[in-house]
Amino acid sequence: MNRYLLPLSALGTVVGGAVLLKDNVAGGVCPSKATIPGKTVIVTGANTGIGKQTAFELAKRGGNVILACRDMEKCEAAARAIRRETLNHHVNARHLDLASLKSIREFAAKISEEEERVDILVNNAAVMRCPHWTTEDGFEMQFGVNHLGHFLLTNLLLDKLKASAPSRIINLSSLAHIAGHIDFDDLNWQTRKYDPKAAYSQSKLAVVLFTKELSRRLQGSGVTVNALHPGVARTELGRHTGIHGSTFSSTTLGPIFWLLVKSPELAAQPSTYLAVAEELADVSGKYFDGLKQKAPAPEAEDEEVARRLWAESARLVGLEASHVSSVREQPLPR
Repeated sequence: MNRYLLPLSALGTVVGGAVLLKDNVAGGVCPSKATIPGKTVIVTGANTGIGKQTAFELAKRGGNVILACRDMEKCEAAARAIRRETLNHHVNARHLDLASLKSIREFAAKISEEEERVDILVNNAAVMRCPHWTTEDGFEMQFGVNHLGHFLLTNLLLDKLKASAPSRIINLSSLAHIAGHIDFDDLNWQTRKYDPKAAYSQSKLAVVLFTKELSRRLQGSGVTVNALHPGVARTELGRHTGIHGSTFSSTTLGPIFWLLVKSPELAAQPSTYLAVAEELADVSGKYFDGLKQKAPAPEAEDEEVARRLWAESARLVGLEASHVSSVREQPLPR
């Protein structure tokens, strides 16, 4: 019997070490124990993956959580599951199609009319490396959903967020933003040969630039906004890449994926952290890689690019001048 003890002990050490290494590589759990009773939270793309798990985490902490999704059947099912698992009955599903400016305006109008407050907005929904599709309004799908849709939604909800201050906006970006470049001559890939990876990277760079510029405009308002890379997660987001379904990926790269790829539960921890942590109450305009604040790509910190992208985004989505001017301009430092 004793001859098996050493091998078993060694195996246990290896397994335990691998689990600890995975937790360290993939990030940890939200260190904040803060609760949010009475606070209203909106999470886009919350019917599955990171969005659903973020909604679950914030419902567990007592929030009045609104799941904003395109597929209402899945959204209602997710809301029911969250209510059942958290025993929080203040979890509701609302229709929002970020590929439709009309849908975004209708959603924002309904929120403004029916909700007394909006304390936390988590712009989570995304499209990743899809074919060359366009939105209802003719925008390249990834730029349209990942950036323009959330740009319009956030601006339309700003009055409610300001009235509810202190409030927070969390924008999900990606590490892929470092490979991105904002091509102002062809933002919607109308003349260039379409590259789904480059389009995704551009859209996620736009999210960080939007975060920086919005933070500058919101100084003194009591509303903070930060961007984050949640990590690579096992979700439906990567369905167009094909990487998880290949034999090579599942066999040769399986151990590496197990180490580096997060579960939706773990990938939702950074969003939860930015939404509730008391120590982040005054932090704004920053980029987080998991739970840690880090510097984004150099282009993501270019204030002139951020200002130009804001102006072009407002033009593309038809944001009224009254909405733009209500977000107070702050002069650029000399």
